[in-house]
Amino acid sequence: MRKLVLFLHASLDSFVEGPNGEMDIGWVSYNAELEKHAKEILSTADTVIWGRGTYQMMHNYWPSVPSNPSASQHERNHAEWIEKTSKIVFSTTLEKVEWNNSRLVKEDVEEEIKNLKQQPGKDIVILGSPRFAHYLMQLDLIDEYKITVSPVLIGSGLPLFQGLKEKINLKLIENKTFDSGAIGLVYRTVR
Repeated sequence: MRKLVLFLHASLDSFVEGPNGEMDIGWVSYNAELEKHAKEILSTADTVIWGRGTYQMMHNYWPSVPSNPSASQHERNHAEWIEKTSKIVFSTTLEKVEWNNSRLVKEDVEEEIKNLKQQPGKDIVILGSPRFAHYLMQLDLIDEYKITVSPVLIGSGLPLFQGLKEKINLKLIENKTFDSGAIGLVYRTVR
């Protein structure tokens, strides 16, 4: 069975977006070492799921990277990976999605995720989309949490965990310390 994996960057005080809604900008200790770490995580996935906002942000940026002369090799490689990866967007307000290999799901989120897990393939990754991840946490659908914690306190913003109504037991299965002071944590949901 495929796993549903949440992959997010967080501040040490557990925020995934800054006070003005910025995601992964400025305060994440992103460097070549974290690029390699992200590539390793994403190499286990062949499907990305997003909520509306993250899909729109990603679609507005990544398709333009291959033609951007100032894009790094890492950005070009990621753009190539994301272009060929299956993308499933969960939204009740979007009417269509237009990115290559994308599909829109407007209802029955829980049933759709359970069906996806039963299909053959690699892991399914929630790449960003923290508000959608909060909803999936409430449904206890996330199998692994892959969180990169940056050595910074940002004071306010969107918390990593929000709206949980019941305890979710986790088991630490991996941790890495990076030269930047960031820590990569992998927790598996214990059911």
